[in-house]
Amino acid sequence: MQHPHHEGGHGHHHHQHHDHKRHHHHDGPEPHDVDADREDQDKEYVGFATLPNQVHRKSVKKGFDFTLMVAGESGLGKSTLVNSLFLTDLYKDRKLLNAEERITQTVEITKHTVDIEEKGVKLKLTIVDTPGFGDAVNNTECWKSVADYIDQQFEQYFRDESGLNRKNIQDNRVHCCLYFISPFGHGLRPLDVEFMKALHEKVNIVPVLAKADTLTPTEVKKKKIKIREEIEQYGIKIYQFPDCDSDEDEEFKQQDLELKESIPFAVIGSNTVVEAKGKRVRGRLYPWGIVEVENSAHCDFVKLRNMLVRTHMQDLKDVTRETHYENYRAQCIQSMTRMVVKERNRNDRQSNTKRLHLASNRTSST
Repeated sequence: MQHPHHEGGHGHHHHQHHDHKRHHHHDGPEPHDVDADREDQDKEYVGFATLPNQVHRKSVKKGFDFTLMVAGESGLGKSTLVNSLFLTDLYKDRKLLNAEERITQTVEITKHTVDIEEKGVKLKLTIVDTPGFGDAVNNTECWKSVADYIDQQFEQYFRDESGLNRKNIQDNRVHCCLYFISPFGHGLRPLDVEFMKALHEKVNIVPVLAKADTLTPTEVKKKKIKIREEIEQYGIKIYQFPDCDSDEDEEFKQQDLELKESIPFAVIGSNTVVEAKGKRVRGRLYPWGIVEVENSAHCDFVKLRNMLVRTHMQDLKDVTRETHYENYRAQCIQSMTRMVVKERNRNDRQSNTKRLHLASNRTSST
């Protein structure tokens, strides 16, 4: 039986300039399938069982880590989307606050970790939930705590890496930030631009157009084009899908093009499973019908999930390691070097002054 998740199974061994560890297919036992009656269950699975095809088998035993951050204005359905993406209820203990409480709510970053296992593949998923901004009267520098959080994870990793216990480093670096854009603006708001530019050198930003079910399909198309133009115009560096090699098959190139044109991914927030034509689907009930989350015609949910999980998770991690973390490390080493040089100069100056002082003492005493 064909694995439903193999459409992106090439992983992405394109990026000629990346290290040679870029994941080639392995010959190894395929995760076996129990009878075809599993087909139905397969529809309800997320798809990271393809990760072993993205990296080597040996990491399978250890399992995989992935840290996903969600950011953007309040009330855009960030938590709902995360729950739908990974079919888990990460927020079941969360109390919903009423309006007054929400306004005074402290802005803090919370972290949820959940272990998911699929076809014998273990994924430790960490969701970093950043406080929605826009509630506060003053939103200046609302990105600062988020930028600091990302840096702190780098700093921790840098320390651990230079420490003695290098074998068991816990990697909490943020691999991807889903940035939620409101469907109610005319495109990007000044705050969106400021926020993304404050983070784009530190993390892979994947923009999503929130609550797309409040727009008509034509509006969604128009908004996407406008947002892509603005991202370009303001020089915001979002996550770049690696280019296909010229020898990739056509289907894969087509998929790649579709992904690039889907940005920002239009998503609808709904976790509820509703009956549609006698089938249970994830979606939202409207007077005129049902908007299905997992129906590609209705939104980009499936594309986003496949991209995050089935095809590009490893690339997001590679770019984090090779670009964002390396930049951070280089800055650290640079500032350490500067401090050492400063210190040395100060010592040199002091010893020079001492020498001069001694010399002048000698001449005066003769």
